[in-house]
Amino acid sequence: MQPLKTSLTSSSSPSEKERTGTLLDGRLRYTQFRQGYRTGLEPVLMAAAIPARGGETVLEAGCGAGAGLLCLAARVAGVSGIGLEADGDTVELAAHNFLNNPFPDSRTHLSVVQAVLPDIPSSLRTKAPTANGRFHHVMANPPWHSAHGTPSPDERRRLALSTANSDPQAWISALSRWVLPGGTLTFIISTAIADRACQTLLENGCGSIQLYPFWPKQGREAKLVLVQAIHGGKSIFRLKPGLTLHEEDGRFTAAAERVLRRGEALP
Repeated sequence: MQPLKTSLTSSSSPSEKERTGTLLDGRLRYTQFRQGYRTGLEPVLMAAAIPARGGETVLEAGCGAGAGLLCLAARVAGVSGIGLEADGDTVELAAHNFLNNPFPDSRTHLSVVQAVLPDIPSSLRTKAPTANGRFHHVMANPPWHSAHGTPSPDERRRLALSTANSDPQAWISALSRWVLPGGTLTFIISTAIADRACQTLLENGCGSIQLYPFWPKQGREAKLVLVQAIHGGKSIFRLKPGLTLHEEDGRFTAAAERVLRRGEALP
């Protein structure tokens, strides 16, 4: 499945390799690479699912150029976040995007650390403001494209999408050790691996699992699903109604517009 595309409004480019545009209907300035991996809908949808409050901290694994954390900070005043990203050039781009979007609440602070998941540097403990070096929430859109398919010729795109060098279940296991008891873990993944993701969460002490499907159009099979769990959660499994993304003519549905353009939480 090809990654979903997000709407980015073109404007002046800071370099020949980059293009500057916007997210959330112009509320956020956002620079990304012209070639290779491009930001899709996934980080925007994922950010809309995080039940964060002002003063809390969020860890995003595989943050790319920072779209997810930016959208979350735009919705929740006073939230702070740290992104983990493997590619050095993308780390620099995320840092640029964070600096280029000042938020009015002085508690908001976004930063990025270079790390190759599932190996998370122990030094991150000192960056989390909580006493035990954990976060209130963690989120990720881990690589889930089959390693047996035709690899992308672009190295950055392969890193972001393919499981050849990165197992989504290993990401989930690693990230479960970085969230506070009672905190949430949120992942957008392929429906093809949703069962394994849920099992991995349960094996790592995370429960109260909710599945939130994204329907491409009404009556179409969902290919992407959001999985959310609570560290130490004991509630029953819940299957949510989900969100239909497109009308029959290809336009976003009104509900999707409210999330993708206005920056609202998932319905």
